[in-house]
Amino acid sequence: MSDDISTLMAGLGARARAASREMAFAPSEVKTAALLGAADAVERRKPEILAANEKDMAFGRDKALTDAMLDRLKLDSARIDAIAAGLRAIAAQDDPVGAVLEEWDQPTGIHIRRVRTPLGVIGVIYESRPNVTADAGALCLKAGNAVILRGGSESFHSSTALHACLIEGVTAAGLPADAIQLVPTRDRAAVSEMLTMTESIDVIVPRGGKGLVGLVQREARVPVFAHLEGICHIYVDADADPAKARDVILNAKTRRTGICGAAECLLVDRAYFDRHGAPFLTDLIAAGVEVRADEILQSVPGTVQASEDDFGREFLDMIIAARIVDGVDAAIAHIQEFGSNHTDCILTENGAAVDRFFMRLDSAILMHNASTQFADGGEFGMGAEIGIATGKMHARGPVGANQLTSFKYLVTGDGTIRA
Repeated sequence: MSDDISTLMAGLGARARAASREMAFAPSEVKTAALLGAADAVERRKPEILAANEKDMAFGRDKALTDAMLDRLKLDSARIDAIAAGLRAIAAQDDPVGAVLEEWDQPTGIHIRRVRTPLGVIGVIYESRPNVTADAGALCLKAGNAVILRGGSESFHSSTALHACLIEGVTAAGLPADAIQLVPTRDRAAVSEMLTMTESIDVIVPRGGKGLVGLVQREARVPVFAHLEGICHIYVDADADPAKARDVILNAKTRRTGICGAAECLLVDRAYFDRHGAPFLTDLIAAGVEVRADEILQSVPGTVQASEDDFGREFLDMIIAARIVDGVDAAIAHIQEFGSNHTDCILTENGAAVDRFFMRLDSAILMHNASTQFADGGEFGMGAEIGIATGKMHARGPVGANQLTSFKYLVTGDGTIRA
């Protein structure tokens, strides 16, 4: 079986490499037509996609997935419409390939331009969210890349149905079908194989839980864009507006608990608590959230005692940790110790506190008076994103089409020689 998987993946890689050479110079209007055709196919094939998703939901229920994980897996009519809308939004973006990032003249007489160029072949490994199939395929195509998609076993049927829509758009536009390939097996050996395909894959993008991303970061020989966890903090400063705090915190935790931008820890300034209490904790409890609080915040009825293990933990569920801190510097110190450099938020009307929070923390996304659920490429105007990168090399934050390019230098002279 391992030999079969190795042969399968080698074939996918070789075809992707060949397709990437064509995609690198595909005209913008052709790529746009491919994405619009894919969007049309998603809408037209909605009954097929829903039927495929129901198979996946049954599989997920049999595996006893949590409600939050089942929510990540589920597609309904509105979510499929959103997938189609995302494809159209990506189609409408400016083509990043060939964009001049900067240019200058040298005294020697040469003119230099730094321009965006595709990365080549991208491998995307993801778990239960089937919409990633469309988002990742579309963004890689927009940036002139070929992509190999390896979805999770839970979303196998949904991903296959969405992949068929992408291929319909790609081939109708005259682009190579091998530009977007889906690994046609649930066998986990395919993941291990992808991580070593240095000759055919230029970068791996993992999107999923700590187990998957940790595995990729440990074992990949191919470069990786990744975030390990979304341990998102909200700090309620002494000068926070109570109404804004209640609205933002409830949304940040409960809108969708299973996404990486969901708030996982509340830090409440002692002065704020002494003045206003913590009605946002009561809101969370009323919404069905289990609030695991420190000794002081346990004075709020309905909270439960937190353990030290609850801080620095990604719950991805209707659970949140909460703790009192003494000022913005204590909040910063807590986030530096327990955070994951994903997304962290300060709620305050104090500009100096915001400046200190923004300056001294190094998360990929920092927010002020806004829900952490905005940590999303679509909400950043990118149409969609493959994931939120928390590393510091190349891509950081939402990984959209621009982040799926590299650059090259174009140097022009006029018979110019070096002295």
